[in-house]
Amino acid sequence: MTELLRPEQLEERLRAIGAARYHSLHPFHELLHTGRLNFGQVQAWALNRYYYQCNIPIKDSVVLSRLTSVEDRRAWRQRIIDHDGSQPGEGGIARWLKLTEGLHLDTAYVESCAGILPTTRFAVEAYVHFVRDRTVLEAVASSLTELFSPGIIQNRVSGMLANYDFVSKETLAYFNNRLTEAPRDADFALAYVKREARRPDQQQAVLAALEFKCDVLWAQLDALYYAYVAPGHISPGAFVPEGFTTELRR
Repeated sequence: MTELLRPEQLEERLRAIGAARYHSLHPFHELLHTGRLNFGQVQAWALNRYYYQCNIPIKDSVVLSRLTSVEDRRAWRQRIIDHDGSQPGEGGIARWLKLTEGLHLDTAYVESCAGILPTTRFAVEAYVHFVRDRTVLEAVASSLTELFSPGIIQNRVSGMLANYDFVSKETLAYFNNRLTEAPRDADFALAYVKREARRPDQQQAVLAALEFKCDVLWAQLDALYYAYVAPGHISPGAFVPEGFTTELRR
């Protein structure tokens, strides 16, 4: 890209990436939200997603350490509080564990991350390495998938409550908070990249960072689909649901 985009043009390009590549489009999510997955497949999703959730505040701590503005750091640190909480039992990670507990997964086993798929580990760690090794502008831009998350959250909560008798509003409480947290975080990140991407190469890097993050999310779902839906090849050492079957609910 050799031409400098106006800030509003950059935003249009970013939103176009989400429209084409966000993981709301993945067939695994279609199955999850329409009630087609069986209990063990939902367990596998929640277990693997925990590894992503518990690494988010680690990723955000890396970004925080690289921001040079007091105002930017003050805004960014709220992300860490949102996930870690201010005291035990609070925050997004604790709420995600309420979900896994509601799905009859042992909390110590979930927290150990011993049963996650290798691709889950590789994708999440690649994301943490990305925000550490690339520019802070790219690190912030990679968080812009939050622009698109309210829609998928609403579909997930309504779809799962309507179709699964093994979830409840209480076990899905994590997502309620994200409906307000994600738009706030996305607003900050979008304003930051529109302000700081002042050259064509920086704007191209911002777009590529968002594409990378979409790939991170998509790869995790590819792995879940391959292991637990079709063809059903679970990696050695990964979680095997009790009475495992790839048969979908009707």
